[in-house]
Amino acid sequence: MKNNWLEHLKEKLKTDQYSSSESERYRHSHDESSHHAVEPEVVCFPESKEDIQAILETARTFGIPVTPFGAGSGLEGQAIPVKGGISLDFERMNQVLKFSPEDMQITVQPGITRKQLNKLINRQGLYFPIDPGADASIGGMAATNASGTTAVRYGTMRDQITDMEVVLADGTIIHTGSKAKKSSSGYHLTGLFTGSEGTLGIITEITLKLHGIPEHVIAASCTFSTPRECAEAAHMILLSGIPILRMEFVDALSISQVNTYGNYGIPERHSLFFEFAGMKKAAEEEAVLAEELLTGLGAENWKVAVDAEERSLIWKARHEMSYAFRHLKGTKVTGGDVCVPISKLPDLIDYARELIEESALVGGILGHIGDGNFHTLIVFDSESPAQQEAAELVNEKLAFRAIELGGTCTGEHGVGIGKRKFQQTEHGAAVSVMKNMKQLLDPENLLNPDKIFE
Repeated sequence: MKNNWLEHLKEKLKTDQYSSSESERYRHSHDESSHHAVEPEVVCFPESKEDIQAILETARTFGIPVTPFGAGSGLEGQAIPVKGGISLDFERMNQVLKFSPEDMQITVQPGITRKQLNKLINRQGLYFPIDPGADASIGGMAATNASGTTAVRYGTMRDQITDMEVVLADGTIIHTGSKAKKSSSGYHLTGLFTGSEGTLGIITEITLKLHGIPEHVIAASCTFSTPRECAEAAHMILLSGIPILRMEFVDALSISQVNTYGNYGIPERHSLFFEFAGMKKAAEEEAVLAEELLTGLGAENWKVAVDAEERSLIWKARHEMSYAFRHLKGTKVTGGDVCVPISKLPDLIDYARELIEESALVGGILGHIGDGNFHTLIVFDSESPAQQEAAELVNEKLAFRAIELGGTCTGEHGVGIGKRKFQQTEHGAAVSVMKNMKQLLDPENLLNPDKIFE
């Protein structure tokens, strides 16, 4: 039967559009998470929606699971083909299909990455602001409803997408919205498929809102004695109405780790990082106002970076903090990704630090404190099941506490494999509605099976 379906698949594609080589199967067996790798039986490289329809026809005929693969930068195992079968790599579907600068809008294929996209549109004075850190594919970002450092101003991927073209499991092609920036027509299918992690359909086109590049940008940072003080200060900045572009929290241990990793020389204390953007005078006034407010709350080491190179270095260090933990030799890292109402942040950050100390493991806390989302990065010996269990227990307790506080177990990484256990607690009876949607759109459970819920 295996040879039958593989031969059936190969007849539908060009010879360079599939591979069963050991190297390709390994490359598509894992992502950046610590979840167990599983190799697919074949990797396909579609170049059009018609290729995807053909691949899904083989999948339906022989009951073969299909798992989409973007850049492999996910942190919850969404791209791991846990049931084997076909890994669907979108690297060749990376074209711009329609660019309308006058409408501040662009339609792209899912394989284009956010850096490739911005390199193209920046020439027109526009940019796409969602920044999860990694150079993720736009399709992967849509599939997980990614956000990142600019979410405090621009929101998530769900806020930036007006339309998607999706190939359903039965081969039907649908559009989820329109090119209009808003609509009150019908169910919000764009919102449904954004964040569905490839379990409901295969995304083949995405229409995005674009934004003007700010005239002037100022980066700044300061330190506090405790993580709680950082969280309380961030809350006060939001209450003040200062329209910040980014506001990030990094604890002292994480600062120390990234200094070792990249020799940045950042003060090794609990820190807040900011970015103010807009018209030059407005951005400067906002930075001065923030400094006055934060100094009054006990902030120290206030530093402003106006020069583009210095700003870039600050955010390079911020984005590398995760890798500074993840690339320690002989270790693995598991990470929490909770999000709660802003007023609950101080207590939850304190709770996270208590849990890490109790585990006796090395762990950092950092995140997008401006929208209530923060992460834990907990290092454990890759050869020690006991340490892995202790690390995962920290994140499990933290997720349940976040849900108790009216928050969520995942602010931006998605559910994938790692957050399935929290879905019933977080969503209750709504999980049955989600499962019914899955059953309706993918009755044979071929699309990314065992993700979001088992």
